[in-house]
Amino acid sequence: MAAFTKLLQMKNLNVTRKNDFRSDKALLFTEAVKALPKFSPLDVGSSDSNPIQILDFFSGAGGTSLGFAAINQVVPMFHFLAGCDINPISAATYSRNFGTPTVCEDILKIANTPASIRQFLNRVGFDSTKPTILIGCAPCQGFSSHRKKHWDNEDDDRNSLVIAFSRIVTEVNPDIFIMENVPEFLSNRYWRYFSKARETFCEAGYTVKQNIYNSAEFGVPQERFRSIIIGMKRDFLLPDGYFTSDEYKTVRDAIGGLNPLKAGEIDPNDPLHKAVAHKRSTIEVIKKVPHDGGSLPQGEGPACLTKVNGFSDVYGRLSWDKPAITITHYARNPASGRYTHPVQDRGLTAREAARLQSFPDGFQFEGKSDDIYRQIGEAVPPLLSCGVAVNVLIEYLSTKPTTAQLQTGMETIELPVSNSYSSVIAGIKNTRRRA
Repeated sequence: MAAFTKLLQMKNLNVTRKNDFRSDKALLFTEAVKALPKFSPLDVGSSDSNPIQILDFFSGAGGTSLGFAAINQVVPMFHFLAGCDINPISAATYSRNFGTPTVCEDILKIANTPASIRQFLNRVGFDSTKPTILIGCAPCQGFSSHRKKHWDNEDDDRNSLVIAFSRIVTEVNPDIFIMENVPEFLSNRYWRYFSKARETFCEAGYTVKQNIYNSAEFGVPQERFRSIIIGMKRDFLLPDGYFTSDEYKTVRDAIGGLNPLKAGEIDPNDPLHKAVAHKRSTIEVIKKVPHDGGSLPQGEGPACLTKVNGFSDVYGRLSWDKPAITITHYARNPASGRYTHPVQDRGLTAREAARLQSFPDGFQFEGKSDDIYRQIGEAVPPLLSCGVAVNVLIEYLSTKPTTAQLQTGMETIELPVSNSYSSVIAGIKNTRRRA
């Protein structure tokens, strides 16, 4: 690690790649994980002297960039140019935390022509002579398994955002690009969108690799499966997870130390730790759910739930000693899924949801309560991003992987995983529980 640290501190990226730093991935990840809880919003210009530019499209609050910011606290490598999002509140949150200008624009308009892309790059101060990473985590609702009844509408505008991002990559010609989405993005139903984008990337000279990851493998206290697609101008290794199932971080690890609250109460020392003031009828239903992972007893709760399949998690409690389910912007509402506190009779506070997503307490969210829950639920978990960031940095700085390293490394997905990956996820979980 000493030689690697010295190289990075020199910030000399004109390396001949005669070194292989891959053995340092785990150590750099560990140090970045330690640094993440210390995060506080960056001052304007504080990352400007760092050598690798980052442009984050569909940035949301900045969960993906936050993984790179954690590495900066170990070795200052990344210069945040801008986070671009069509939602003004998300764009404001990104700007506040990363010391960048607020960029609220539609990527479809940015990607319309090469000239419009160049105009955007000029506005954010892009330097074509510096190493660059483009991030493009397009909104995932167009690909979600929860939209099965709309799958015949394959012209969903959100799906075309992936193609727009591929045009930007071609024009900018970054050293690395990263895409994140729901697992269904690599399913039969949406493979044609991925294939079209991949074809564009390959024609531009990129090696493109992709796989599906459980965020819990990177220390996120949550079972959140996501597809990760990475492109570089030479061969490279995909990320590997760092935690096995018996090492996963749990709900207790994330929120067990927070002050207890009743519905409607707020922690006087933390405005994000505020419990929703549920209706009395809702609280009475919650009280009937057994503590620590319990589910709503049959016959209890709204009658409409007994007539519809697929609502087994509604009003369910999280388990203290397991990762949470996927956190969404509905996490404060027990009627929307397994979002009830393990022992307290209420839904999750924004602070609890943020911690289960692995956001540090120092991260500052703009907007009202609804905006904050939305930004948290839509974000890429920062610890997952941290694992990806460590991987792409060290792959970029290292020698080309050997045949042996490629054979033992994480394989890339070359064919669609299924029609709906949600069923595959269920199979993975059930197999692990039986083991």
